[in-house]
Amino acid sequence: MTSTMQSITRDPLLAIAKGLLWFLMASMAIGIAACLVAIPLLLFFQNDISAEMAKDMPLVMPQFFWAVSGILVFAAILCGILFRIFQLLKRIVGTVGDGDPFVPENATRLTQMAWLSLVVQLIGLPLSTLGALINKIGDGHTHLDTMGGISGNGLLLMLILFILARVFRKGAEMRAELEGTV
Repeated sequence: MTSTMQSITRDPLLAIAKGLLWFLMASMAIGIAACLVAIPLLLFFQNDISAEMAKDMPLVMPQFFWAVSGILVFAAILCGILFRIFQLLKRIVGTVGDGDPFVPENATRLTQMAWLSLVVQLIGLPLSTLGALINKIGDGHTHLDTMGGISGNGLLLMLILFILARVFRKGAEMRAELEGTV
């Protein structure tokens, strides 16, 4: 093994990145499970929750529970998408650690991450709508931040990922051409 490859495989930043990505993936899995457990519990205990909330809010409508359930469904989907993004990134980090990041698979992974980041942005639209509905139903007694939707940072991330995918694809092609000439 060359000294360059040894320095890449012993890079503490890569070890930290892998650990962080494992943590984030586990967090997303827990988030999915929590949302999927909370949805039926919310609907099953709707009367008990309504009675408790009636102490602070004059009227709790059934639409409130459906809106919260909708938020939980979208949150579970969002956690699933983020899990997949972190999983793809962990695989890219793995190829960097192996000393061979310019492989066609990484270009494909980056493209998938770009499309998934667009879906994350689009999921913000119904989430903000449901939050606004809860605020309306709550009649001033609830306040959910409804600033969801498409963000400039998210679109910038998507653009960067698409560009990096092309860079990795071109790097893999150049390396294949170079290996073919030697």
